[in-house]
Amino acid sequence: MTKVLVSDPIDQTGIDILAQVAEVDVRTGLPPDQLKAIIGDYDALMIRSGTQVTAEIIEAASKLRIIGRAGVGVDNVDVPAATRRGVIVVNSPEGNTIAAAEQALALMLALSRHVPQAHASTIAGGWDRKTYVGNELYKKKLGVVGLGKIGSHVARVAKALGMEVLAYDPFISVERAQQIQVRLLPLPELFAEADYITLHLPRTPDTENLVNAALLRTMKPTARLVNCARGGIVDEAALAEAVKTGVIAGAALDVYAKEPLEPDSPLRSVGERLILTPHLGASTEEAQENVAIDVAEQIRDVLQGLPARSAVNIPGLNAEVMERLKPHLQLAETLGQLISQLAGGQISELEVRLQGEFASHPAQPLVIAALKGLLSTALGDSINYVNAALEAKERGIHVLEVKDEASRDFAGGSLQLSARGASGQHTVTGAVFADGDLRITTIDAFPVNVAPSDHMLFTRHRDVPGIIGKLGSVLGEHNVNIAAMQVGRRIVRGDALMVLSLDDPIPPSLLASVVAIDGIQDAHPVTL
Repeated sequence: MTKVLVSDPIDQTGIDILAQVAEVDVRTGLPPDQLKAIIGDYDALMIRSGTQVTAEIIEAASKLRIIGRAGVGVDNVDVPAATRRGVIVVNSPEGNTIAAAEQALALMLALSRHVPQAHASTIAGGWDRKTYVGNELYKKKLGVVGLGKIGSHVARVAKALGMEVLAYDPFISVERAQQIQVRLLPLPELFAEADYITLHLPRTPDTENLVNAALLRTMKPTARLVNCARGGIVDEAALAEAVKTGVIAGAALDVYAKEPLEPDSPLRSVGERLILTPHLGASTEEAQENVAIDVAEQIRDVLQGLPARSAVNIPGLNAEVMERLKPHLQLAETLGQLISQLAGGQISELEVRLQGEFASHPAQPLVIAALKGLLSTALGDSINYVNAALEAKERGIHVLEVKDEASRDFAGGSLQLSARGASGQHTVTGAVFADGDLRITTIDAFPVNVAPSDHMLFTRHRDVPGIIGKLGSVLGEHNVNIAAMQVGRRIVRGDALMVLSLDDPIPPSLLASVVAIDGIQDAHPVTL
């Protein structure tokens, strides 16, 4: 008999679906050693955020075919370990979309009409109508930062309320923005122009403390900020100070850098113009039921030999094929990350060209890996091999797949990505060398042979004496160590490309000094 273990509290509707095809054991709150001792008896595991599914647990799960996370995040699952064992990991990426969007809208309305404060005053015996005169949302400008599913829904509802919607999302094309009737702006301009700003971004190294003191100072003194996305996107100390001193009119937060919110957090002492809620974005009865149904249906389908619709790891590939393609997938994802950061803006088209021996490999997983890398800079861990193509489509990115078997630049073939967008066209090419070593082989037609590294700097400059020395001196003055360096050029004394592998990331202040070097035309720091 097929068996399913439910190790966290799940809505009964989900359990009923599982019971259609399996024997269901509900055993919540299991310590790791007990879970490890019994997991070998089960074909499927359904969890929420409480159960930690480690590599050790997965190794002990000899019969396990699928892990279902009733929610969005899979931080508590060792996905690589599951993938290596051929275990499908699924989640529910859309189950709480409406709930999170409505929480943002509720907080926006509560800010505008002083709802929590007026309620507390009335309960305490007051009847103070003058103090709590509010503002209408009608005809105000809403800035939506991040136009994924949740941000797009907020935008649609705001339009229905009569608001003008501005938006910032570097991966949304102008055409897609026009479809949902929003006006795209650079982030600084959006913050300066909007009356209300709502954040819908993942937390990544690029978005951590994105809303800092400097950005808050660009907002109107009458503007208000809402964050129901992820903690850590907003500098909480800077926000507390901005609300206290009247730099902005108010703010509302549902998520925090550390949860539960620490007792000594500066947010707790701000006062009435700051609304705080305890991460309630997905806490609706409907959302809890939705994610339970969504994940239970996927577990049921997989146990019946059908595909899962929201697999987090690569679907449709057996362990042997995955192992064979592992370095090629890694190269595709790395090149996607690289071209995203070199383009530095909206991308409307991505061409994925499989050349030589690369053309003999299955194209779909390589295309998806490239898209995952392309979008991960903006979307972080929320992008995966299943939703990458959908996210690209929703952002208006047109994807072209080309197989060129005649190209023989390297023995094992090569992979070339070309991106077109607001900043023009960029092309990167890479190859897999012996023993699975990855190499970047061309950047915008400049020949190089560079291994990807965590921190890199790409510069365009005139091929004249002294440029390399000047750049090395500037980096040395800022204590940034160069691990490797290479220059690619097409003609002597013409334009050239310099690639540096660094031990440390380039801070923004240093980048300005690099660009100021006479002869350097532009510079792009890249984190892989």
